Amino acid sequence: MTLSTHVLDAALGRPAAGVPVTLSRRDGAGWVPAGGGVTDSDGRLRPTGEDGGDVALPAGVYRLDFDTAAYFADTGQTGFYPLVSVMFEVTDPDSHHHVPLLLSPFAYSTYRGS
Repeated sequence: MTLSTHVLDAALGRPAAGVPVTLSRRDGAGWVPAGGGVTDSDGRLRPTGEDGGDVALPAGVYRLDFDTAAYFADTGQTGFYPLVSVMFEVTDPDSHHHVPLLLSPFAYSTYRGS
């Protein structure tokens, strides 16, 4: 399975570059780090593992944590949500999963992309 995300800043009307993102996998009652990275100049990221390579994601429940406080501080905005967590379930490990985030200082939305 491959995973990607795309963060767009709806307030500024442009990609949200430089957003730190952490990927975790649910393991029992807790979460185990599975990868992460920082969005590029187009607001896109394919999370990588600790070795910098692709992340292998078997079926399970995952969470993407977007450090929006860092992004808002870097862009001179004051945001209401310092962290956005998006949980999703992988049922087909062979398919691509795209989880976009549309962000503004006082709202956000997400959906299953393609």
